[in-house]
Amino acid sequence: AGTAAEVTINYVIIDEDARKKMVCVDPNDIPAVAIVDPELMYSMPKGLTAATGMDALTHAIEGYTTQAAWELADTLNLKAIELISRSLRAAVENDPKGREDMALGQYVTGMAFSNVGLGVVHGMAHPLGAFYGTPHGVANAVLLPYVMEFNKDYTGEKYREIARAMGVKDVDSMTQEEYRKAAIDAVRKLSVDVGIPTKLEAIKEEDLQFLAESAHADAC
Repeated sequence: AGTAAEVTINYVIIDEDARKKMVCVDPNDIPAVAIVDPELMYSMPKGLTAATGMDALTHAIEGYTTQAAWELADTLNLKAIELISRSLRAAVENDPKGREDMALGQYVTGMAFSNVGLGVVHGMAHPLGAFYGTPHGVANAVLLPYVMEFNKDYTGEKYREIARAMGVKDVDSMTQEEYRKAAIDAVRKLSVDVGIPTKLEAIKEEDLQFLAESAHADAC
């Protein structure tokens, strides 16, 4: 309940010798039929459920704020943010309704981000996964609040709608600065609530140049 591989045009090839993840894009990658059955996810560990769920949330938020975003994709991504925000905690506890809503949420944002692309969270997460073996969803979850902070001045009113979709109250009475902070705080709290670590301990300073170059070259 995270990658939306069944409905996206993206796939990833790992070059283990070069320690690189290569994002490939091809419409022929989408199957004619896909069955998404949340009951098959009941045996997933909590950590994997949390990580893949935060990957899906990252898809939705990056897809909603990317420069290619437009109204139809925005509608899907906002619904996905709502579904994921209200169901991920329950899914981690293996609640059937939580599992079902997560399966739907990750699928909905998959349809959207295949049309509008992603952003620098994924661009940075891919080299972290290839270089250190950092789980993709964990990398996304840790990076997402920082990238949202970095991007906030270029997002118009979109963080207000992200905050609203994540269940933040009274967003219409907030200033722009307040609702932007509220959206970032809601993402950070969800990540902590489902047990994602707050730091990427593996990163070494001497690797930063390579990681930055790899992120800059990433398709996302």
